[in-house]
Amino acid sequence: MKKLIYIASIFFGFTLASCNDFLTVESPDQMTTDRFWRNEKDVQDALASAYAQLYHGDSYATSEVRWPVEAYRTDLYDLGQDAINYDTWTDLYKFTYTNGNTQFSYYYQDLYRGINFANQIIHHLPKVPAEGISEERRNLLINEALFLRGYYHMMLLLNWEKIVIRDVYIENDDQLHKGLSERKDCWDFVISDLQAATKLPAERTTEELGRATSGAAYSYLGFAYLTRAYEEADNKDAHLTNALNALNEVKGYELVSGEELINMFNGRNKNCKESIFELQYSMSTANGARYNSCMHFFIASAELGGWDEIAPSQKLFEEFKKEGEIATTGNYDTRLYNTLYFDCDYYNDGTGKVLGYDYKDRFSYPDENNNIVYYERPVFRKFTPATKEEMDQSRCAINIPLMRYANVLLMKAEVLNEQGHPELAIPIINDIRRIHGDMPAMTGTTQDDVRAQIEHERILEFPLESYRWYDLRRWGKIKEALGTNRGFEEGKHEFYPIPLWEITSNTAL
Repeated sequence: MKKLIYIASIFFGFTLASCNDFLTVESPDQMTTDRFWRNEKDVQDALASAYAQLYHGDSYATSEVRWPVEAYRTDLYDLGQDAINYDTWTDLYKFTYTNGNTQFSYYYQDLYRGINFANQIIHHLPKVPAEGISEERRNLLINEALFLRGYYHMMLLLNWEKIVIRDVYIENDDQLHKGLSERKDCWDFVISDLQAATKLPAERTTEELGRATSGAAYSYLGFAYLTRAYEEADNKDAHLTNALNALNEVKGYELVSGEELINMFNGRNKNCKESIFELQYSMSTANGARYNSCMHFFIASAELGGWDEIAPSQKLFEEFKKEGEIATTGNYDTRLYNTLYFDCDYYNDGTGKVLGYDYKDRFSYPDENNNIVYYERPVFRKFTPATKEEMDQSRCAINIPLMRYANVLLMKAEVLNEQGHPELAIPIINDIRRIHGDMPAMTGTTQDDVRAQIEHERILEFPLESYRWYDLRRWGKIKEALGTNRGFEEGKHEFYPIPLWEITSNTAL
């Protein structure tokens, strides 16, 4: 994908102009909506705007919107030492937010902007002259826009109980005022768009890495059906069957192991054979692009040179160690070391595994009497650079996998188990444990055993990948996970409230 962030502002301007189309005289050299849609290049530029909303803004916003909104409210993370200075973040963590919270309001706004750009493509692409684009490419690009529209609506539906379905390109002010749809209708809409997007190609060329594929469409379609199955008890079996059918169509991917696995999260193994849909970053500034980020500073602890905004909770650390040092390596589950730096022999072996240092050397300081004091705590390794030199750079280009094959496999295991076939789910779980964790086969054979194991595996697999909240809500376990000291109230905090600016600007709410 050619990354041209400034296109987003151009298209946003087109949308506003179309709502006030009262001019009778036009400048012949003025770029207008009617003059823009001439050929495939124009459509590709529009798609760049639609994809750009995945980033939630500039180099800072990806981190400062994505992780506070998606991660802070779960049980796997604590506020970092610096994060406590920001009320809009601490309110998310403590469930003291109001509908004026800027962080989830930005998140909400960006998703609807992505939908707006997708709708423009869906609306205008059929009108592009035949000499400007082939029918094959026209159909492909419409399906790509449908994928993005379905994906953005799904992310809204995962975070808000009811949403406004934006299914048409807005051409006048009256269309802006639209009410919330029932959740069932929202799922129908999401599934319809993702189903259409399954016609996308299975693979992309090197120039198109990061763009949606049929594998991405089937993966999110399976995720949609799985989530819906728990919400609609009367149709649970049908939704589970549909989920399994979709997930079985995700082909051509495989799990990676060893250095290939940890390098998925430090920028050295981008778009690998396990990655299905991945947020792309680059240090290139060609053509005005600025697709790098500060996520390494956001995630890394102060001892590593970061800003210390998010920290692993004790719950996460204990979950990694729960089975003991039973891996074939003689250590804990390998995913622990891929995810966290902590005080142990592995990180204190004199080989400089912590950005060129041992753990104790990085996490020690002199006190007022010049005695060396150790500040021992687990901190994130995941999504931080592999070297001190990279960590010290003002920007990084670490990609964010949004959907991995490991997730598809664990969703398949969950579906099979819920269908009453734990014996079919267990081999899938064991493959992931062996390849990713160097761990022996799971113990237990019952449906409840497998449910517990799936939760355990999903905790170990997806730290900082923003699935935990959706898992807990799907299983009805939010209150159990958070306990009584976080401020969570059942019936109130399962979803975010509609942002205040939407309520004040949309008279249909």
